[in-house]
Amino acid sequence: MKIPFLSFNETNKAVKQEILEAFESFFDKAWYILGDSVKQFEKEYADYNNVSNCIGVSNGLDALHLSLKALNIGAGDEVIVPSNTYIATLLAVSYVGANPVLVEPDISTYNIDPANIQKAITGRTKAIMPVHLYGQCCEMKEIMALAEKNNLFVIEDNAQSQGSAYGGKLTGTWGHINGTSFYPGKNLGALGDAGAITTNDKNLAHKIAVLRNYGSEKKYYNEVVGFNMRLDEIQAAFLSVKLKYLPEWTKQRQQIATWYNEALKNIFQIVLPSIAKEATHVYHLYVIRSERRDELQKYLQEHGIGTLIHYPVPPHLQKAYNHLGFKSGDFPIAEKIADTCLSLPIWPGMQNEDVNYVAEKIRKFYDR
Repeated sequence: MKIPFLSFNETNKAVKQEILEAFESFFDKAWYILGDSVKQFEKEYADYNNVSNCIGVSNGLDALHLSLKALNIGAGDEVIVPSNTYIATLLAVSYVGANPVLVEPDISTYNIDPANIQKAITGRTKAIMPVHLYGQCCEMKEIMALAEKNNLFVIEDNAQSQGSAYGGKLTGTWGHINGTSFYPGKNLGALGDAGAITTNDKNLAHKIAVLRNYGSEKKYYNEVVGFNMRLDEIQAAFLSVKLKYLPEWTKQRQQIATWYNEALKNIFQIVLPSIAKEATHVYHLYVIRSERRDELQKYLQEHGIGTLIHYPVPPHLQKAYNHLGFKSGDFPIAEKIADTCLSLPIWPGMQNEDVNYVAEKIRKFYDR
């Protein structure tokens, strides 16, 4: 069998006709920037998340950058981020001139550990940026309590977890302002780059809407120094089509994860995903850990199974952040995850027999 790490076949098949109709409508209207499609998707995505405001932007990194900018976070400020994350989280902090302060994750959930946040807070700390990694919501009640106690902003990085929740409350609704990505491989993916910001603060929403559009509310009149970070009209139209299918695709991902959990449960050489008590998981990724990760990945590849490593080098060891002065061993939990994690195939349309084939090969690897 050939099982790719990611396949768009089933999702594309489900939406193809509607996507073509959306393109034809977009083409015939001949309105290409910030038109009705963006307004419609912003309303639909806000409704999906149970928030008052959604502002479409160019991508997930720009969503985080603009969120920080809107909160007036800048040079000399500190923003707490997880040590186990994609580098975009740190890049957004760097873009506004602030300093990322790394906090270790919980080794079980891979998300930032609230127990480690308080000791990282200083007089220069302005915000906490929790990342809902791999599809699981962070322990947001605890994080929001810490933020309130210390008078800090919270900016959720919700790029991987649309639709997950903690204590019944969805990601993208907890923070003062929150960024998400619609990169094509995400659970809700555009057909190119796209992103959004969610917030219940109408003043922040207005500020973001101005910042994303050259700092202008009225054409040719610029109130502030802004950016060209708008959501493309065509991507908004495509996202409106796909958003209707997201709940069903999420159910499929959760079912596939259940199949994996059952098929892999007695292979004691690997660590399966763990979910925090009040959290839900939408399985953007299904991540296992193995001390023989590299050998296992090679073996699976030889048997037609695609996998990826999310992420092989933690942010503090990236060359881009050499100036922070960190060395190997400074964040051992993040390094342990980076050295042992392996993302298995998971995508809507996968069948139980696909999962069983992957599990069978993993079992045979360890039985050799």
